Amino acid sequence: MHHHSFSYSEDFELELGGKLPGFELSYSTLGKLNERRDNVIWVCHALTANSDCSDWWSGLVESIFDPSEHYIICVNMLGGCYGSTGPLSTNPKDGKPYFHSFPSLTNRDIVESFELLRQHLRIHGIHTIMGGSMGGQQAMEWSIKLPDLVANLILVGTNAYHSPWGVAFNESQRMAIAADPTWKESNPQAGMNGMKTARAIALLSYRSYQGYLITQKEESDEVIDNFKASSYQQYQGEKLYQRFNAFTYWILSKAMDSHNVGRGRNGLLPALAQIKAKTTVIGIRTDMLFPLEEQRFLAMNIRDSVYHEIESEYGHDGFLLELEQLSNIINGNREPNSKQMTANG
Repeated sequence: MHHHSFSYSEDFELELGGKLPGFELSYSTLGKLNERRDNVIWVCHALTANSDCSDWWSGLVESIFDPSEHYIICVNMLGGCYGSTGPLSTNPKDGKPYFHSFPSLTNRDIVESFELLRQHLRIHGIHTIMGGSMGGQQAMEWSIKLPDLVANLILVGTNAYHSPWGVAFNESQRMAIAADPTWKESNPQAGMNGMKTARAIALLSYRSYQGYLITQKEESDEVIDNFKASSYQQYQGEKLYQRFNAFTYWILSKAMDSHNVGRGRNGLLPALAQIKAKTTVIGIRTDMLFPLEEQRFLAMNIRDSVYHEIESEYGHDGFLLELEQLSNIINGNREPNSKQMTANG
């Protein structure tokens, strides 16, 4: 994918009352815009990913959409740490990094920044918006905000509002960061050991009992310490430590918690009824963070929707790992055996 940067130099007013004195978005593209500037496949990434969707959704997007016919774009979300403006960026007002002073974001703010980029690129129509998890939340918000812009919507392992269960997991992770004595410091390493623990907590919600049993079970009855599952948790914390920061983790997990498409729209059902896009909703049977009932709710209340479930031993992370199943579903999502769900049941 080709990497680009977009700069917005005016004040950017935020939903919760703060503002940014301009921002930058880092984004990656594949393919070219057609003459009508409407052959766009816009991919929204999840909490800790970057704009290179050909990496973390390896080959998936290209197996569904032909880059010779489509313009594929993915943007590192506002608040992120892969080139877009986030808490470690320099505040032009004082020349210092934002750190704890970075303003609170919502998914609607993030979508509004995408919208400014869309206008800058003179994109007239979006063929498909596609996202999983937090990316699915943003894809949904955009399709409600501008229903006539989006022809097709693909939602994987996501929800209409972030559940009390999901908020509780995120709050537990932020508690781990806040318990790190360095978190109060204004430097890029603040809270990083706490973030390792946060990531380990998150993994419990992303995976499943069966997944750990398959990949981390001991081969001997004699093991009493240094378990595979223990080293796996440590390894996952260390892996995120090498590529992320606690400030962004805090800001984006809060943005996820604020997700509720019904806010200011007279509730969830009227909000979802605004979506005009042909929608494919995909749930993962072992997902305990975004359980199937959340995707069924979306499919029941989005007018033109098709509902599918995928099998996975990996829980919520199935949205990143079950690429063949996802590809088969999306490529065949208008076949007669697709399960149609409507607002009438």
